[in-house]
Amino acid sequence: MTATVIDGKAFAAKVRGLVQAQVASLIEVQGITPGLAVVLVGEDPASQVYVRNKHASTIEVGMASFEHRLAADTSEADLLALIHRLNADAKVHGILVQLPLPGHLNSELIINTIDPAKDVDGFHISNVGLLGTGQKSMVPCTPLGCLMMLRDHHGSLSGLSAVVVGRSNIVGKPMAQLLLGDSCTVTIAHSRTKDLAAVCRGADILVAAVGRPEMITGDFVKPGATVIDVGINRIERDGKAKLVGDVHYASAAAVAGAITPVPGGVGPMTIACLLANTLTACCRANGLPEPVGLTA
Repeated sequence: MTATVIDGKAFAAKVRGLVQAQVASLIEVQGITPGLAVVLVGEDPASQVYVRNKHASTIEVGMASFEHRLAADTSEADLLALIHRLNADAKVHGILVQLPLPGHLNSELIINTIDPAKDVDGFHISNVGLLGTGQKSMVPCTPLGCLMMLRDHHGSLSGLSAVVVGRSNIVGKPMAQLLLGDSCTVTIAHSRTKDLAAVCRGADILVAAVGRPEMITGDFVKPGATVIDVGINRIERDGKAKLVGDVHYASAAAVAGAITPVPGGVGPMTIACLLANTLTACCRANGLPEPVGLTA
């Protein structure tokens, strides 16, 4: 068996196209331009790349982009004051504080100071609770992207058995909640799960979000299962730097029915879903219908 490759890059382009079309309509009909504010503290090279990409993508779909680049020694009081200003700014519909933050800043406090309605990362404790109880919330971007790809591939997910390997607050737990919301039977597995391979082999949908390079091999995969690889790990192989997922691609692809590659799978969906969340937040703030095809 050779697995169907789920092309996240192509699917993300489709999502961005949906966002762009609905933003254009919002501007033309309502005179409202969705706005995303991104706050970067310090000069972490990877974070700078992420913020630059987010700015370019925001402009590309017709949204307003508000960048706030702060020095690494910015005080917590100053950062909180900026967030309060953004919370009160009607032109800003989404707020994202780029993580990780410098060590002297309390990330939990910072995230929970963002207005939950503008929390387009979906990390605020109120959004976590709303998602966990099946209510309308802002949904974390990476799990939302995974759900979109699964729906596109399978149609209905109802009744399917899903195993999520990883229990992080950013991916594992919200992914499980989203799959439950689509009527899957969900198991959360992790490093201490007994006979992890056997647990994974029971899954129609296997989501790997454990942060260990190529941990999930072909013998973890049920024949014909859909494998979603959230991991992005930098390793050295044959003297060269290489990006690999949490799944050993070659062995898993030989067994699975469908699989996401790394790179080019889940990764491109994260920024696409950030844009989708900003549009959703804008629509909700203005009492307008939810965007079509872009929510959980």
